[in-house]
Amino acid sequence: MDADAIRRFLLATRAGCWIDDDEVRTRCECGLNATSPGNAHKHYRNLRAFFGWLIKEQELLGPHPMAAVVEPEVPDNPEDVFTDDELRALVKVCDGATFESRRDLAIIRIFMDTGIRAGGLTGLRYHPTDPDLSDVDLGGKQLTIHLKGGRTRRIPLGAKAAAALDRYLRARARHKDFAEPWLWLSVKGRFTQSGVRQMLERRAKEAGVHNVHPHRFRHTFVDDWLESGGTVQDVMEVGGWKSAQAALRYGRAADERRAHTAHARLSPGDRI
Repeated sequence: MDADAIRRFLLATRAGCWIDDDEVRTRCECGLNATSPGNAHKHYRNLRAFFGWLIKEQELLGPHPMAAVVEPEVPDNPEDVFTDDELRALVKVCDGATFESRRDLAIIRIFMDTGIRAGGLTGLRYHPTDPDLSDVDLGGKQLTIHLKGGRTRRIPLGAKAAAALDRYLRARARHKDFAEPWLWLSVKGRFTQSGVRQMLERRAKEAGVHNVHPHRFRHTFVDDWLESGGTVQDVMEVGGWKSAQAALRYGRAADERRAHTAHARLSPGDRI
């Protein structure tokens, strides 16, 4: 493994893997498709750490093979946030008494209210009678998120998110897989991250809203928090960010709008 091979791999993660044969573009049988700059950068970071570990463990001798590999650039394009009308449309299409409607509404409400990551959401455990085995505290309106290294973090729920979760739990009690230790269920048992993403795509199509995915809720959560006058320190605590810089990166799409709104309220020149 050398720097040139790693460069070719990183390029393939951006453009897809192709075989050039007499000027005819043929896709490589490896099936590697084009992905985002962020995904290429993730591969770069992972490979750099992996080869560093190999060298440290003396499984690989010589210089680090990525010493001469340039770090892929990731365009700093902020994610657009949902409008209030888009969020209302997503909530409306989940209005119903079916199991799926109650589950989907609870998930969307929790995404809106907490900015929770998809992994944190689908990793929630539930036991109807044993609090030690459940990550849901409806009385206290909070959820317990499991982090890497065995750490946990509690996040609060608003009244509407808690009410939607309560309605889902009553439907869950009648589900054939109610004894499963995971909070979210589907027709086949545990509701996974893939299932959540597919559900959001389906609900987005029904609501006529484009580009609906868990991370966009996270961006919108930060924007709404700051727009409402919430502090950066508090949004870091609720959202699970370790630095203000990381948290503020999520709200940048609406920085200009918030600044103009603040100027209209403060307008320093109007004092004179």
